[in-house]
Amino acid sequence: MPLHVIVGAGPVGSATARLLAGRLEKVRLVTRQGTGPEHPAIERVAADATDAAGLARLTEGAVALYNCASPPYHRWARDWPPLADALLSAARRTGAVLVTTSNLYGYGPVDGPITEQAPLRAEGVKGRVRAGMWRDALAAHEAGEVRATEVRGSDYLGAGTQSLLTVAVLPKVLAGRRAVVPADPDAEHSWTYVGDVARTLVAVATDERAWGRPWHVPTAPPHSIRALATAACAGAGAPAPRLAPMPGAVLWLGGLVSPLVRELRETQYQFRKPFVVDSTAATTTFGIHPTAIEDSLEETVRAVRGGGDG
Repeated sequence: MPLHVIVGAGPVGSATARLLAGRLEKVRLVTRQGTGPEHPAIERVAADATDAAGLARLTEGAVALYNCASPPYHRWARDWPPLADALLSAARRTGAVLVTTSNLYGYGPVDGPITEQAPLRAEGVKGRVRAGMWRDALAAHEAGEVRATEVRGSDYLGAGTQSLLTVAVLPKVLAGRRAVVPADPDAEHSWTYVGDVARTLVAVATDERAWGRPWHVPTAPPHSIRALATAACAGAGAPAPRLAPMPGAVLWLGGLVSPLVRELRETQYQFRKPFVVDSTAATTTFGIHPTAIEDSLEETVRAVRGGGDG
């Protein structure tokens, strides 16, 4: 069986491991604590993925190396560079295709739907970090040193995911409480289902057409925070949601005491006006269609209410 090495056992890494294991592929899941889903085809390994030599040993013989890691949000500038360097080095040493899970931060603010052809013009720290990671991987790919591709999604839906909707909105409105959110609750926003991220990662890993460029995860049409909150409450039998936008000044003050809140300032543009991803390229090329928003929202609500991952 082909070997696939996955770094990170968060929602994306776990979903990817389960998908590959279900296809009878051999999976080696690398995390600091050796955590991850249990399955006969999944080997869970405790290791420091920033150790390039050690990661290369674990990747030897693999067809693909998946970067599904997720450093703490407020430590990206410190934690991502050594981790990304180690992953790139391991791919260079072993010949495994480097498949990176990424997001839309690198583009910065964009008017209109975002395509993969949009330039990487982010001015914020986190956006520059993600853009730099892809530029390094692409340079190595174009130099013939590695085979690399990157998969980009918007804010996630699905069990175990953490986004403005899943952390700050749904727990409150499903309990009948008011939610104050640092966003325009009526702005259209793209939401990517974590299971579709996994399907896209697996598709691009072994398809030569995918290498040397980024791909947007097939993503359902955009919905506002209010629309999703309303649908979630209706489906769960909860009262209609009460939402209020958080003034920018309140968010700024909160950032004085919370590193996580402080980091939210950089990406406010994504939630104060329409933020829409165009994912037609991946659907056209690989035949992957996005999961219906109703289905991904149902799974998300079930997880938020403590019903597991379905």
